[in-house]
Amino acid sequence: MKRRATVHDVARAAGVSLATVDRVLNGRPGVRAVTAEKVEAAIAEIGFQRDLSASLLARARDLRLSFFIPDGSNEFMTSLAEAVTRRAGPALAERMHIRTRRIKALDGDALAQALDALEPPDCDCAIIVASQEPSVVTAVDDATRRGIAVMTLVSDLPGTQRRHFIGIDNVAAGRTAASLMGRFLPQGGKVAVIAGSLHLRDHIDRLGGFQSALAAEFGAVELLGPIEGHDERRETQAIVGDLLARHPDLAGIYNLGAGNAGLVAALEESARSGAIRVIAHELTEPTRRGLQSGAIDVVLDQNPDGEIREALTAARTLALGGNTIGAADPIEIGIFLRDNLR
Repeated sequence: MKRRATVHDVARAAGVSLATVDRVLNGRPGVRAVTAEKVEAAIAEIGFQRDLSASLLARARDLRLSFFIPDGSNEFMTSLAEAVTRRAGPALAERMHIRTRRIKALDGDALAQALDALEPPDCDCAIIVASQEPSVVTAVDDATRRGIAVMTLVSDLPGTQRRHFIGIDNVAAGRTAASLMGRFLPQGGKVAVIAGSLHLRDHIDRLGGFQSALAAEFGAVELLGPIEGHDERRETQAIVGDLLARHPDLAGIYNLGAGNAGLVAALEESARSGAIRVIAHELTEPTRRGLQSGAIDVVLDQNPDGEIREALTAARTLALGGNTIGAADPIEIGIFLRDNLR
C-alpha cells in the first residue's frame, strides 16, 4: 500500500521548512505568495491530506460551531434545525460543540446583529441561511476578518468573504421545474410563479433557471408573477386563492419557496385540485400530503440531513485552517411524485 504523505514530504517537495508548511496549512501570515504557491503545488502533486482528527487532538480546545437558521412556519427550515439537533450529540465525540439559533425569517438585521456578536474563540465557524441584505453582507465580511469562518447553507452569498456554500444547484432546480412543467402542459397555458423572497439567492437562481428554460423550450407557457409569499403559509394560501379566483384558465403553479401548507390548503378548498399542474420544493409533511392527495404533482427535494452532514465536515476543515475543501458528495436534487414517496 502507498504510504500516506506527511508534512515532511510536503516540505521536501516544496523545498521549504516545516514551519513554512505549517503556516500555509493554517493560513497564518509571514509567507510570501510565491512560496505559498510552491507549497500548495507540492500538496497537490504528492496528494497530501491533513489528518483532521490529529489536528483536533493537537488543539488546546474543542471546535465551536454556530448554526443560524430561520424561524417561522417554513417546514424545511424546521427540518434543517432538527437535523442539526440529531447530529449535535455524536459531534461531541469529535470534539465539536454545536449551537443552533433560530433567527426571524427574512430579517437581515437580526442575522447581522447575531453575527456581529460572535467572537473567537467562542465560535470557530458560523453556518448561516441568509438573505442578501447589505447588513448581512457586511456582517459576514466582518466576521471573516475577525477570524470566524462563515459558510452559507441552502442560499448562497456570492461576492462576500464567505468560505464555502452547502446546497443544491438552484439554477438547475429551476430548469428542472421548467422542463417538467413544459411537458405537463404541451399546449402551453398560464403558469403562476410564487417565490418566498427575491432577496434570497436560492429563490433568485430558481426563478432564473425556470424562466430561461421555459423561454428556450416551452414558449407557449405564459408566466404570471413572480409573487412573493415570504415563505408563510397564510400569505401563500391567500395568494393561491386569489390566483384561482382571478384566473379560471390557470394551468399550473410553481412554488419555488416554502409556505406549501397554505398552497395545499387553497388548492384543496377549491374545486380545481388535481386539475392544475403544481410543482413545489422540499419533501415536508405538507408537500407529502399534497402529493398523496393529488394537489401537488412533483416535489423537488434537497436532503437536509445530507446538507448538515456535509456542513459539519466542511466546518471542521475550515476551522482547523484548511485553505481548501476537498470534493464532497454533491447535494443531489431529489424528484418525488406520489408513486415514489419514501
